[in-house]
Amino acid sequence: MAATATILGVAATSAVALAAAPADPSPKPAPASQSMTKLPAAPVDKVIVTYKSRAAEASSNAAAKSDAATKGTETGEKLAFERRLAGGAALVDLGGEASKKDLTEVMDAFRADPSVASVEPDIRAYAMAVTPNDTEYTKQWDLFEATGGMNVPGAWDKSTGSGVTVAVIDTGYATHSDVAGNVISGYDFISSSADARDGNGRDSNAKDEGDWNATDGECGLGSTAGNSSWHGTHVAGTIAATTLNSKGVAGIAYNAKIQPVRVLGKCGGSSADIADAITWASGGSVPGVPANPTPAKVINMSLGGASSTCPSVYQNAINGAVSRGTTVVVAAGNSNANASGFTPANCANIINVASTSREGNRSFYSNFGSIVDVAAPGGETRRATDTPGTVTTPENGILSTLNSGATTQSTENYKPYQGTSMAAPHIAGLAALLESAKPALTPADIESAIKANARPLPGTCTGGCGTGIADAAKTVNAVTGTTPGGATFTNGTDVTISDNSTVSSSIAVTGRTGNAPAALKVDVDIKHTWRGDLVIDLIAPDGTVRNLKASSGSDSADNVLTTYTVDASSEVANGTWKLQVRDVASGDTGYIDSWSLTF
Repeated sequence: MAATATILGVAATSAVALAAAPADPSPKPAPASQSMTKLPAAPVDKVIVTYKSRAAEASSNAAAKSDAATKGTETGEKLAFERRLAGGAALVDLGGEASKKDLTEVMDAFRADPSVASVEPDIRAYAMAVTPNDTEYTKQWDLFEATGGMNVPGAWDKSTGSGVTVAVIDTGYATHSDVAGNVISGYDFISSSADARDGNGRDSNAKDEGDWNATDGECGLGSTAGNSSWHGTHVAGTIAATTLNSKGVAGIAYNAKIQPVRVLGKCGGSSADIADAITWASGGSVPGVPANPTPAKVINMSLGGASSTCPSVYQNAINGAVSRGTTVVVAAGNSNANASGFTPANCANIINVASTSREGNRSFYSNFGSIVDVAAPGGETRRATDTPGTVTTPENGILSTLNSGATTQSTENYKPYQGTSMAAPHIAGLAALLESAKPALTPADIESAIKANARPLPGTCTGGCGTGIADAAKTVNAVTGTTPGGATFTNGTDVTISDNSTVSSSIAVTGRTGNAPAALKVDVDIKHTWRGDLVIDLIAPDGTVRNLKASSGSDSADNVLTTYTVDASSEVANGTWKLQVRDVASGDTGYIDSWSLTF
């Protein structure tokens, strides 16, 4: 008899509602509309001069210094030789922000010198990562928070998933405008027309017809009645919701394509159908089914059933998919038990994913064990001690795309779910980022990179959570050869921020040599309503203050959860660094949750 697969962790979360925001006791101006950020028109204050090889200035700093002074006299500017660049060029300071006219005069003076090979302005460059303007992005702690998040925004400079198709083998797809732009044709593999609820067996329409159960016991002993979960649509949004569209949520691999492959309907789905779906999604041949014109490079399976061994029908299909170059990601299960008793989590050649909470602990429901490869945010919409089926902490769940229909599809919406079903698509999204950044990677390469670059859980995991919480930015950097060197120093002690007060949190940096880097990473996690009240500064060991964030009367969003890049190359690395936070208005308070420095 075919094993039966059921969705993981949906029953307790299908009726989750977002908590209403508390009323602001002292209304403030509405925030300005968000839009794409234009690069600033930074003034030029230095030029780069390359001298001809036989000129004295090409090798002598004293000669270059003298020449800069001479050109300064000619143009009326305070020119000064600053330093020699790696390629031998001279960096010349203009003595302040030069006007366009002044800059032209200086460059003309150098160009007129026969000993000069070239002169060019020292222009500014900016990171191309964009903080998403999606309206619900600030609630997606799983992407960016320092404690329990997966450090996704830091990967977007290198990859956004372009050119990669991710097959979501699940309940199908409920139309949602925040995902639709990335959805391509899939397939319905449910062979039973009664379970499919579409009046026929397998077909090319992967529409989610609903997986509700009308009565208790309808799907076997112990089964309970419940509404449709729209589970596959929630998974799809986590992986590749449209991003930077001023709407809804942001997807992890937001330029990847989602291929919905329907295997779960009324009362779950059969292993025979699921195995065929794995084969088809990865480009293999399935009797009676047209070939997949757009095979997936990543498969996400947020599903599973109880079995002490991996059925051969699963293992054969998975092996075939991997041999065709497709990475297979599977949820570990939601029974707070060893994952070895659940399948396809106990199959070989997959990435087995456990779930972690916002605090960085193993989620109370998550399976565990030595066969777990890695963990990712799956959230907790309730605490372990709360009544099963209730939703007490929706803000700690994984927010994604959904549908409001109790049985059949109705209007689109967004809701938070919890489950290893939510953790797995985080890893599938990361796999898509890796595949896009370096298409030559094999499934084994992708699994190895994700596991090798995970970070230890900041909380606890009894039973085993693999190598830790996946780190998207670190993993993408590693496979693209851009892994930053150095170490990370963190202070996770809470510091209360009262109205109109100034507080600080310190980090003692030791064991470093020389100065801090020119791209010092400052990760900040501050919980504070109306973050526009805050001014944030980084204070170096010698007391030098670098402003990270100014106050803003129009920034009403909650919390500061971001990474700043600071040129600290003039500072000695070792010593006590401080994060200073000033609250400059009344009515909103909070605390420094944690912050870190990466050298």
